[in-house]
Amino acid sequence: MTATSKPDQAPARSRGSSRARRRGARNRDGNSPQNPQTEDDLFDVENGGEEGSSTPRDPDAPALHLSELKALHVSQLLQMAMDAGVEGANRLRKQELVFALLRNRARRGEPICGDGALEVLPDGFGFLRSPDTSYLAGTDDIYVSPSQIRRFNLRTGDTIEGEIRTPKDGERYFALTKLDKINGRPPEECKTKILFENLTPLHPQECLKLEREVRGEENITSRIIDMIAPIGKGQRGLLVAPPKSGKTVMLQHIAHAITANHPDVKLIVLLIDERPEEVTEMLRSVKGEVVASTFDEPATRHVQVAEMVIEKAKRLTEHKYDVVILLDSLTRLARAYNTVVPASGKVLTGGVDANA
Repeated sequence: MTATSKPDQAPARSRGSSRARRRGARNRDGNSPQNPQTEDDLFDVENGGEEGSSTPRDPDAPALHLSELKALHVSQLLQMAMDAGVEGANRLRKQELVFALLRNRARRGEPICGDGALEVLPDGFGFLRSPDTSYLAGTDDIYVSPSQIRRFNLRTGDTIEGEIRTPKDGERYFALTKLDKINGRPPEECKTKILFENLTPLHPQECLKLEREVRGEENITSRIIDMIAPIGKGQRGLLVAPPKSGKTVMLQHIAHAITANHPDVKLIVLLIDERPEEVTEMLRSVKGEVVASTFDEPATRHVQVAEMVIEKAKRLTEHKYDVVILLDSLTRLARAYNTVVPASGKVLTGGVDANA
């Protein structure tokens, strides 16, 4: 009897200890939910399964995108909430209004969609960060379970689009229930991609033409760059100039030329340790994606934004997109890495740590 009872007790202890370890691992990170959605909470996403609900889904109902709600003004959200019959809508904050509208829509069985850039945390799960907030962690991030990350081989920087659900009782985040696109393409096409680390680096063979058929000082700058220092696909360039000499303006000219002559190129403008006024000017003038971390942010924030941008560029390159990153400025980014990195005792010229 003792020989038969030991095998029955061993699995029970192992299951309990593994659950405890899993709960403890997921609660160590500051971004993890208080009651994180486990792998069992999400059904088989690969087969199109969705989260179980007593409300039947309406296949003819148009999908509401989370980013569309977040882009609306508070007055518009308040009017939508009052039309939907949300109680006490005038006392809710913007984020609470968005939650109330989404819950009301989910109660009627209408689908909700969301997107964002994936950031995989050390504990195995991840969140979809919004590019509108420069990938800053927030309460409107979308939770991605470890099973989804493993099944679709997702990595940090992947742009995910899919159907989401509202938080349950005790949860703080939206959860991804059905994955539709990865970096703008169906998940089936992403199984044959080649990792960025396995790609072969080559010299530039195709030039990015900056000159345009317009008159003005901006076109003169682009023409001179094409004649003296042409920019090729796969090339790294460094703009060295004294302070207040117009480096940021030249970067704007390059960005305008790339978006006009090469609309298929993915342009990302990364602003590190810049003034908020310059960020606003770049957002209003450049058509591409602008990611910024202003001077009032800590150095860890500068490093996190820079690493998210480079990882996103790698994932787009794996899907055969051409990506251009305009960084302003590299000096401030190096200073941020020098502040974040642990002291090694080896100091180079200018007080820069050897590991920075």
